[in-house]
Amino acid sequence: MFTLAFTRRFSMSHRLLALYDGPCGIPHGHNEYVTVKLASRHPAPLDGEGNLVAPFHEAKQRWHAWIDKRVDHSLQLGPSDPLLTYFREQEPAQLHRILVTPGDPSTEALAACFMAKVSALLADQGSDLTCTEVAIQETPTNTVAFHGHPDAVLTTNGFPDPPWWQRPDDSINDL
Repeated sequence: MFTLAFTRRFSMSHRLLALYDGPCGIPHGHNEYVTVKLASRHPAPLDGEGNLVAPFHEAKQRWHAWIDKRVDHSLQLGPSDPLLTYFREQEPAQLHRILVTPGDPSTEALAACFMAKVSALLADQGSDLTCTEVAIQETPTNTVAFHGHPDAVLTTNGFPDPPWWQRPDDSINDL
């Protein structure tokens, strides 16, 4: 079976409050790389003519647009972070730039949310492709890879049904 893989770079900031009493508890940023791996839902032999599983530009166009327009330079927060109250009250025009994950915005949570989002975007396009892995390189020495079903690891408590990561739209929060 063939796997299509493509990588996109984005900048972000976040903080981890629930389990962190160290430097990650203060807002800080990373330049991250996200690699998405896709495979055909119905693998078939190459056709002897075009010999493509799918054209790369079709497979990645919508995903890259979402990363570039919505995720790049976003502030990632958990739903109980007091900074959300600040932005609601003091800077509501910036709410569209805040990505909210279930719990702290760890790289693990982000990878699962991204897998759900790319899967929703592909399904909405009627694509035969499915996401098999999302890997996020947080630093040059730290990478988290997720494969499996996002619903098995993400809680939707306190989020609308469906939450932003399950919808094939440009959302990054439900604020």
